[in-house]
Amino acid sequence: MALQVVNLFTSPPTKLPFFSRPRKSSLMRSPKFSMALAATTMPPEKVEIFKSMEDWAQNNLVTYLKPVEKSWQPQDFLPDPTSDDFFEQVKELRLRSKELPDDYFVVLVGDMVTEEALPTYQARLNGSDIYHDQTGVDDTPWAIWARGWSAEENRHGDLLNRYLYLSGRVDMKEIEKTTHYLIRSGLDVGTSTNPYLITIYTSFQERATFISHGNTARLAMKYGEEKLAQICGTIAADEKRHEIAYTEIVEKAFRVGSDIASRIGVYTARDYMGVFAHLVAKWKVEKLTGLSSEGREVQDYVCGLLRKMKRLEERGMAKAEKGPPIPFSWICGREV
Repeated sequence: MALQVVNLFTSPPTKLPFFSRPRKSSLMRSPKFSMALAATTMPPEKVEIFKSMEDWAQNNLVTYLKPVEKSWQPQDFLPDPTSDDFFEQVKELRLRSKELPDDYFVVLVGDMVTEEALPTYQARLNGSDIYHDQTGVDDTPWAIWARGWSAEENRHGDLLNRYLYLSGRVDMKEIEKTTHYLIRSGLDVGTSTNPYLITIYTSFQERATFISHGNTARLAMKYGEEKLAQICGTIAADEKRHEIAYTEIVEKAFRVGSDIASRIGVYTARDYMGVFAHLVAKWKVEKLTGLSSEGREVQDYVCGLLRKMKRLEERGMAKAEKGPPIPFSWICGREV
């Protein structure tokens, strides 16, 4: 799922994993925008919008969750430890993984650590004004969705973790420390408890992880590791389904609410600009009408972000071309 990982190849090395304390883009910090993000609760009328959507969520949102017995599990893609030829299966996996370069493993580890930080994402949902699950078994469609989404996401990190462990190509203890740091450090994406902001942010992140896992699948196929390509492609399909679910929540809220909170998280890499452009177009942000003066300000701000992101991305690419090789503890100190 859902974490904004900074560029692994251009960020300076630090003692701690550099994405355990995510950076906040200056694009998100215009004064009026920051004041809007600082709100800790929604006005009653905005809460009512989500409450009025509960029947819709029960009949539409929850249906995006797959029954457990019809869902894939990590073991479907890995050597079977109960099989007599388990060690042969592991040997074959290790031979296939030798064809993958170090820089690919750095990215794959980044994907895995992102997925392994699921407790942080679940905590953000549970801390919101709408998705919260006060008893742990709340029967609202929002709580049911949050638990089901978390259960499906949980398989992603498990599967990638086991593959990396069996491959023998990475330093698992360093990776485990990175995950430990990341969850322990927490994550503030500026959404506070506002479900509008959380849902919009998560729509971006689900599409971002769909793109990332899809790209790692294609690269694995290019290097001849078809099983890993299947693994990454299967995870990408989950992320796409989750993206559709979250974007439909936003679309429904936009239709129900007349004063739309178009305050979003953004990225600077080219793929993330594609995420931004895709969703702004899908939600027809430029064409929204009936906004308050503050809403129009935010609309103008959002619609102008793509130009700013393109400039930042160009500067980032220029710096990346000049950067020296960076050693990664995840792959035993080798440089990429």
